[in-house]
Amino acid sequence: MVYLTFQKSQKFLASSRQVHKTAAHVVARSAPEETVTSSFASFIHAVRPEHLSKTVCHRSKRMILDSIGVGLVGSTTHVFDIALQYCRELYSSVAVSSVYGKPGVKLSPTLAAFTNGVATHSMDFDDTWHPATHPSGAVLPALLAASQMLPPSTKPNGMDFLLAFNVGLEVQGRLMHFSTEAHDIPKRFHPPSVVGTIGSAAATAKLLSLSTAQCAHALGIAASLAGAPMANAATQAKPLHIGNATRLGFEAALLAARGMEANPLILDDIPGCSGFSAFYSVYQPKPLSTPSDHHEFLLEKQDIAFKRFPAHLGMHWVVDAALSVRNLFINYAGSFSPSLIRTIVLKIPVSKYINRPFPSSEHQARHSFQFNACTALLDGEVGLSSFTESSIHRQELRELLDKVVVEHPEDNAANFDKMYGEVALLLHSGDVLTGKCDTFYGHWRKPLSKESLLKKFRSNASHVLPEEKIETIIATVDNLENLSDSSQLACSL
Repeated sequence: MVYLTFQKSQKFLASSRQVHKTAAHVVARSAPEETVTSSFASFIHAVRPEHLSKTVCHRSKRMILDSIGVGLVGSTTHVFDIALQYCRELYSSVAVSSVYGKPGVKLSPTLAAFTNGVATHSMDFDDTWHPATHPSGAVLPALLAASQMLPPSTKPNGMDFLLAFNVGLEVQGRLMHFSTEAHDIPKRFHPPSVVGTIGSAAATAKLLSLSTAQCAHALGIAASLAGAPMANAATQAKPLHIGNATRLGFEAALLAARGMEANPLILDDIPGCSGFSAFYSVYQPKPLSTPSDHHEFLLEKQDIAFKRFPAHLGMHWVVDAALSVRNLFINYAGSFSPSLIRTIVLKIPVSKYINRPFPSSEHQARHSFQFNACTALLDGEVGLSSFTESSIHRQELRELLDKVVVEHPEDNAANFDKMYGEVALLLHSGDVLTGKCDTFYGHWRKPLSKESLLKKFRSNASHVLPEEKIETIIATVDNLENLSDSSQLACSL
């Protein structure tokens, strides 16, 4: 029964995609006037590949490659194993979509999206945008799974795929700009669980060629499936936020394609009846203009941050500051000698969930200014092995953590575009050595080079794939806009 239903869904979506793509016959009720929500729906439906600039294509392909890489290495984690086992036991039929790092495993499309989303965020190694969210992991797994779901006659090509990916990014970015609250490090909810779910719905709606009305309903349905609290940061539950965002946005688009309707004003600010505004105390939505030859995607203006090691983005400032002062200390003392240090002062922004003096698990360690600064001081680097049980509970690391004092300067804003990290070593001799980082390597103001990004991808992918497959994925992403069948990317994983 499940398989029969899925086969019918394939036929329905195939015919739906063909109808909408050729504009042969679309039956939809037009809104009496343009609203914020209808403008977003119109944009999703009307945007075309020629609206993507060379810069946007280049940057988004870098994001796709990096996201696949962190998903592949994420498939080696315990939380991924839990998610995969759950999905394999829940639904064992209708297996058509690939799973990161598991060449012989297929799942149903939405569960493959969920599992791959969990993998992407399992190490907190995925990209970060500004205002703060993780945009790729919420969109890419849904598109990879959807590309394998459609029958051969209606497979989207590589440019369709790249366009849908950028639609998902654009919608997330526009939503984040609706509130000044979104510019700061989050406190109440995890942003990708909210804007990521809407972005996934928009991206999949575009890939499936839904009508304007269906796109609007997909956004509305996704809003009812969105949200996850920040209290689950630094736990195994946090990767579920990305897994659910990409899966539930995908499901919202499928439900809209089936005829389910939702509030057509979900993104508008309606007094007394909150839609998307329920997530923000300050909410000022603006219509999204119909795409034209002069449309500028947000990715054109705001590049992405790629992480060099698997931890919360804020950790990258304190690590680079710690490495800087470590070099000064070695020049001063001849070697790194913790016994010479009386106090370690960290000057960081106020953010409770990443201020963790003595983390006891890998997920807490990835969200601890103190742990990452002291690991960088002790080892001269932070990497995958830094977050193993044996590394976290080292006696020499605990002794350094005991010396840490945290300060919150007023000029150090909890904002990824404005914050800085400073590490000062107060020595028993009375001398003070200081390292400071305003912009780390990998931040959007100092992007990773092509060589650095490829090195990261190859390192991550090598944990689960042979070299030949790794190079195939790199070549496929590089040539994405020229693929006749975008499912080739998912099939190469």
